[in-house]
Amino acid sequence: MKYFNEIFIDKTKYGVKIQTGEYGKQGKHIIVDQGQNQIAGYTDREDGLFEEVPVIIFGDHTRVIKYIDQPFFLGADGVKVLRSKDGNTDYKYLYYALKNVKIPNTGYNRHFKWLKESKIEYPDIKEQRKIVRILDKVSDIIQNRKRELSQLDDLVRARFVEMFGDMFLNTMGWQEESLESLADIVSGITKGRKIKEKKLIEVPYMAVSNVKNGYIDWTTVKTIEATEQEINQYRLLPDDVLMTEGGDPDKLGRGAIIREPLENCIHQNHIFRVRLNESIVLPDFFEEYLQHQRAKRYFLGCAKQTTGIASINMKQLSALPVLIPPLKLQQQFSDFVRELNKSKDSVQKALDEAQLLFDSLMQQYFG
Repeated sequence: MKYFNEIFIDKTKYGVKIQTGEYGKQGKHIIVDQGQNQIAGYTDREDGLFEEVPVIIFGDHTRVIKYIDQPFFLGADGVKVLRSKDGNTDYKYLYYALKNVKIPNTGYNRHFKWLKESKIEYPDIKEQRKIVRILDKVSDIIQNRKRELSQLDDLVRARFVEMFGDMFLNTMGWQEESLESLADIVSGITKGRKIKEKKLIEVPYMAVSNVKNGYIDWTTVKTIEATEQEINQYRLLPDDVLMTEGGDPDKLGRGAIIREPLENCIHQNHIFRVRLNESIVLPDFFEEYLQHQRAKRYFLGCAKQTTGIASINMKQLSALPVLIPPLKLQQQFSDFVRELNKSKDSVQKALDEAQLLFDSLMQQYFG
């Protein structure tokens, strides 16, 4: 076990930063910043290229950790470039070790001070390489499964456009209605609210973090004590569509269908439950409609945005314009989606198992 400062040296000052507005979509060299994407952009600049690789990148604001093994330019503010003091070390091992460090989230503040206080397991180089080989193999399996899921999602999007045309331009001339005329929309209950009734029932409680883009993550669903009246009012049913009120601008308006809800599961106040009139609009059609530009641009146009976070309210969601193709055509699309979901379920199960193995190995190696 070694302290951070025994292993790492901060090389950030030797890099040249490129401002966000100068990021290119292509170029000779990559730009690395503190964002989630491995590569933030490209540039043809030469002066200031950081060539002493590999390195570990730490996002001071975001806590993102990256392994970079090719020459690069630094992105905008908040990037830390770390090199090892030990010439005989495996940088991929250091990457995995730092990924396992628990750094508190203090919002859009500096987090490097927390990283500098950490300690990591530091075996000899032979053991480091052995651990990296194992973790790389499992990581490759995880990435392959994610690619498979992405390809299946691409099939759904392609089929959607094939059947319904360009939704933004409404090339098929479909009728348009507001969402409030097509669905019952409610927000959920607040944790910590004042309750006079003494008889409470513990039930599953769906939070924003459980609603992903196109699926529900059931693995981290927590519970809440609620009254019988609240349970009856907010109980989730099969084919309900859940939508989050806020998040990153590119994820605004994300939605997912509840296929098989947990018994008496209710939802958080930051989630909208959309229960569609299925004689007019089917959930599979609506969920995919939310992924296309007509819906996305509407949400971005009316959303309230602060410090990179966007949010919508009930009134704005209710006014969402929805194109309505014939129900028979929607049903054909729904049949296609549900058949494809059988393959997705199989791939998702394999992904979950691989992720569980990876997490277990990380715990075993790094505690």
